[in-house]
Amino acid sequence: MADTALQIAGYIPGVYKLDPGHSDIAFTVRHMMVSKIRGHFTKVDGELVLAPNPLDSQATATIDPNSIDTNNPQRDDDLRSSNFFEVDKFPTMTYRSTAIRHTEDGFDVDGELTVHGVTRLVTLAVDVNGFTKDPYGNTRAVFSATGEIDRKDFDITTNIPMDGGGVVIGDRIQLFIEVEAVLQQPADA
Repeated sequence: MADTALQIAGYIPGVYKLDPGHSDIAFTVRHMMVSKIRGHFTKVDGELVLAPNPLDSQATATIDPNSIDTNNPQRDDDLRSSNFFEVDKFPTMTYRSTAIRHTEDGFDVDGELTVHGVTRLVTLAVDVNGFTKDPYGNTRAVFSATGEIDRKDFDITTNIPMDGGGVVIGDRIQLFIEVEAVLQQPADA
């Protein structure tokens, strides 16, 4: 497994804290069967524990579903309501990695995603974008991830049928994640 570490240029093991100002948890969903609505969550907290062997690393994240932003305040209020996220009853969404596999294109990270009080296994395709020093001397790790979930798997089943067939809101949600994290403690400290 040491070969895996050599394939990640500049890899620095340690504990990293997600920088919410330079990270984005975004999604798209079909609207009226033909277009896509985009949105993201503006409040997220997370930690990456990058092990000397990258395949032993771990990631956790907590997302505030109340921070949803689809560029439409009325829609955002509906998404916060009992029709969808029920933020009063379920004030957080969480992700906890359970396994990491090296692939031809990067890494697959399996994890437990909890949304709306339901936990399901979700795999994210992860790219390591690099490790760098910021202008203040902090070490940063940067990753991109994509995945897909079915909202009905999380008991979010509200739907509005359309005249002539189809539904207003699609079931499949595409996930797009950009993470910039700051090294808190090197692995050898």
